[in-house]
This record gives sequence, structure tokens and C-alpha cells, in this order.
Amino acid sequence: MKTRLLTALLFCASTLLAQKSDTLQITSENINTKVLREGTNRYLVYFKMKKDSVRTQTQFWTRTIKRTDYNGKPAIEITQEWEDKDSIMHIVKSISDATTMQPLYHKTWWNVQTSRTSTTKSINSTIVDFLSKTVDHNGKILSNADTAIQSKRIWDGYKSSLDKYYLNWHLDLETFPLLPYRKGATFVVPFYDPGTASNFQKVAYTVTGSAELIGYDDKKIDCWLLVHESKGNKEVFWISKKTKEVLKLEQEIGGRAYRYKIRLGFSN
Repeated sequence: MKTRLLTALLFCASTLLAQKSDTLQITSENINTKVLREGTNRYLVYFKMKKDSVRTQTQFWTRTIKRTDYNGKPAIEITQEWEDKDSIMHIVKSISDATTMQPLYHKTWWNVQTSRTSTTKSINSTIVDFLSKTVDHNGKILSNADTAIQSKRIWDGYKSSLDKYYLNWHLDLETFPLLPYRKGATFVVPFYDPGTASNFQKVAYTVTGSAELIGYDDKKIDCWLLVHESKGNKEVFWISKKTKEVLKLEQEIGGRAYRYKIRLGFSN
């Protein structure tokens, strides 16, 4: 009996140790930027208020990856263009180090409604230059002296990222392909979303297993399932094991709404 109890305790201890050791803090040493494929990808993005309800708030996201040079060093440039039902609502240009994926430059432009009931559009633009350590919001260079709520939050968010290694959260669909996938692994990703009020944070994503998506000509696509959960939010990403691309996101928000991102196979 004692031998069995000791064996059981040792098994539990080894299991817990294995689980703990399979949590990986993401750094520049354990990402692989070589897997990024140059070219243009397009995603269909929409909401459902219930799983069986009609699709609403439909958008198309066009994302283009290009290898280039920036300030004389190899870099990866990613541009984004988001379309809603009748206009361009968001344009982004992001440049990152070609090896570490550390952000070097990030420019965003938004054209959005000021409220759900208003037809008035609000233009917002932000440029974060990580080499010169400047943040330009709507044509004004931010500093510690700024007291306007939005400007102060954007500046404080930028300061929270200083002297740290992080990845650009606005490029999550291009970041997830870089990770070293294996079943049961939890990746703790250092993220910062430049030009927003979000602070630097470390976010956990767990590889819960595998699943298949059915593509064109009934082709089965073997995928990793990458899951992130926080209060009132659950995200499940399907990442192709072959190409490492994000093919699908299903997000459950508070049990009341669902958001989807679907990688389109063909588009104009």
C-alpha cells in the first residue's frame, strides 16, 4: 500500500512538473519569423448575436506581408486595410525587426462613427516611432505634460512598453504563426498594441489540441487549436500545421455574442 501511495504521489508530482515546464515565456529566441509568407491575405470578419443567428457587422480585412529594409536593417512590413459595408474604416502600416519581430514603426488611421446612433465620422491617426521614441497623435507629439484623457492614456501605454521585449498585438494574426507549437504548450506572449490606451501585458495562449477544417475540394486541413480565455471572453484560433497561417478565429464574448475571422482562399 505504501509503495502504491508513493508511486501515485511521484506520478502526480511529475505530471505537475511537466505541466509547469510546458509553459513557455515567448522571447526573441523562441520565435521563427522565417515562416511568414510574403503576399496578401484577406479575412472575412463578422459577428453573430447567437450561434444560429444571422451575420452582422461584416468587415473585410486585407493584410499584406513584405520583407524590406528599414534604417538599413532587414525588416518585415505588414499593412492592413479594413473595409466595412461601404468605406475604408482602418489603415495600418507596421514595421518590425526581421528576426526578433520587435516593433520599429507603427502608423494607424481610423475613420469610425462617433456613436452607434450618429452618422458623424471621427478621424484618428497615430504614429509610433520606436527608434526615435516618439508618439504622434493627430499631429501632436505626446509627452508627460499631456493631460487630455485620450492623449495621456496613449502616452502611458507607450511608456509601459519601454525597455522591454514585446510583440505588436495589432499583428496577432502574423504573430501566432511564429510560435513553436506542440500539444499542451502554453505560450506567455509579451504584447503591446501601439498607439492605443492598452498597456504592455503578458498574455497566455494554450495549445489545447488539434482539429480539422474542410477546405476546397473537400481537402482536410490539419490545425492546431490555440486558446485564450479571460473573464467574459474565449478565443479559439485554428492555425494550419502546414503553413502556420491563422485560418479561423471563433470568439465567444460574455456568452451573448460571437465574433469570427475566416481566412479567404480566393479574393479580388
